[in-house]
This record gives sequence, C-alpha cells and structure tokens, in this order.
Amino acid sequence: MTAVGPFGLSVRDQALEADVQTGLAAVEAGLLDACKSDVPFITEAAQHLVRAGGKRFRPLLVMLAAQFGDPYAPGVVPSAVVVELTHLATLYHDDVMDEADVRRGVPSANARWGNSVAVLTGDFLFARASHILADLGPEAVRIQAEAFERLVTGQILETAGPRDGRDPVEHYLDVIAGKTGSLIAVAGRFGAMMSGADERVVDILTQYGERLGVAFQLADDLLDIASDSHESGKTPGTDLREGIATLPVLHLRAMAAASGEAADHELVALLDSDLTDDDRHAEALRRLRVHPALDLARRDTIRYAQEARALLAPLPDRTAKAALEELCDLVVHRAG
Repeated sequence: MTAVGPFGLSVRDQALEADVQTGLAAVEAGLLDACKSDVPFITEAAQHLVRAGGKRFRPLLVMLAAQFGDPYAPGVVPSAVVVELTHLATLYHDDVMDEADVRRGVPSANARWGNSVAVLTGDFLFARASHILADLGPEAVRIQAEAFERLVTGQILETAGPRDGRDPVEHYLDVIAGKTGSLIAVAGRFGAMMSGADERVVDILTQYGERLGVAFQLADDLLDIASDSHESGKTPGTDLREGIATLPVLHLRAMAAASGEAADHELVALLDSDLTDDDRHAEALRRLRVHPALDLARRDTIRYAQEARALLAPLPDRTAKAALEELCDLVVHRAG
C-alpha cells in the first residue's frame, strides 16, 4: 500500500499505482511546460505555484476516472493539465481578491510581485489551458467553458451575497458548488470521457466530482479556522480577516439569531469588528474553534462526502472504485 501524490491516497494495487504515478508525473511535466514563456519573468511567475507543490487533487481524480476506460488514451494527461492550470489560475486571482500573503507555504504571487503581475499571470495560465483544450476537441472546449462560467458565477455570487429572503447557508452551498465543485466535476468527467468510458460512467463520475468538490471546499473552510499555517500552507483565518463568511460563520449567525445566546451574539459582534487587528483576529479564531457551529459545518462536510461515495455504487468493482471511495474518506479526515 503506497501513498500516491501529495494528497496521500493509499493505493493497494501495483498496476493502478503505477498508472496513477506515471500519469501524475506526466501532468507535472506538462504543467511546467505549459508555464514556459519566451519571457523569463513570465516563466518564473507562472511556475511559482506549480513549483510550490500542492495536493494535485484534480489531476489525481482525472487519473482514477480514466481507469474506467483506457487510462493510456492520449487525451487523459492533457485534460488533467488543463484542469490543474485552470485551478492554479484561479489561485492567483483569489490571492489578489483576498490580499493573501501566503499560498502553499510560500509568498503569494501578489505579495512577491504585486497585484497586477498576479492577475496577469493568472490570465496567462487561462490562455495556456485554452491552447491545450483546442487540441482536445470542441466538446472538451464546451465543457470547460461551461465549468468556467459556473466558477466565475460562483465567485460573483459570493461577492454579491444572498438576495433578500434567501437562506445564507443555501446561497453559500450554491457558491461553492460553482467555485469549486464545477471544476472538480470536470476532472471526473474529463478522465472518464477522454478514456472512452461508457456515458453512464461519465455521468456518475461528473456527479461524484461535484459533490466531492463541495465536501473538499467545506473541509478547506474548516481548515482555515481549525488548522495552523504549517498544516494548511496558508495563513489561518484568512477568510475571517477578509470578512468572508464561510459555513461555520454562517451556522454561527443562524444559531445566534435562533437562540439569542449572549455568547453567540458577542462572537458575531467580534467577527463583524475590524479583524485586521491581530488580537481581535486571534480571539475570534480561538472562540470559533470551540463553538458548536464548527461541528455543524463538519457534519455538512461529511454528508457531502457520503453522498459522493454513494454515487459510486453502480460502478464496477475494481481498485479504482475503492480509491475513489477512499478519496471521500480523506476529505472527511481533512475536516477532522
């Protein structure tokens, strides 16, 4: 049993392990190649986050989904590169929006080179992803375009907030289904589709990826509050400091409104205060880490991971299916 990739999936089949490891190595080489430019500075900036590492969760899902067809089909690795390039591009943009200083344990691109370079580098990666997509055919281009539209729509909805009368928790789950679930769904879809898997399998792995993607993001939200910087690779409480209400905070606000508990209202008031102050920020993190709202958000994370696992039931029994099931467990483990 060997851990495959930075995400730490344990594979119990040597042939599957070899396929996945070979595929991920090819993806890594493809990412570095796609980030090269005739301008050395662009190459440095574009490769900055690639070289910083990462979980490579999306390429891993592509490789596992491809096991239900021909995993050596020529479109499998390029499609994984496309999905990861798109993800990396969004990270450059996210760090500008969040004014983040750290990403994957290294200075963010905006902290190192400024916002303009970070935004333009993200645009450069989108362009390179589109170039690779063009060789994968019009259907792949359409799928990626639809997912990118959902991703951007999710980001805009997050910025705009819920409309009057809309449950903030439901709104937030819709946001992350677009921002995160859509691209992870494409990873499952591309892996199955490029390998020539049956349409029913493609549909199952697309739905699986969407639900797993939501669970994955919810686990990240929990880590932003509950972990230290060594564990998460970025500064804890970034979302709190920027006033982004993730699921634990939304549950807290709902609990405060429903119960009227003084301690809950005090914590809400603290979260609404200026959390650029380090002492207030540390106190907000400390109190939120022990609040029942965090456990409620953790249960939501587990529910989405369980739904993803249940979707796999019709797939043929093979080691790739077991690995996809284990991904659900790993996401839950990240959530604590």
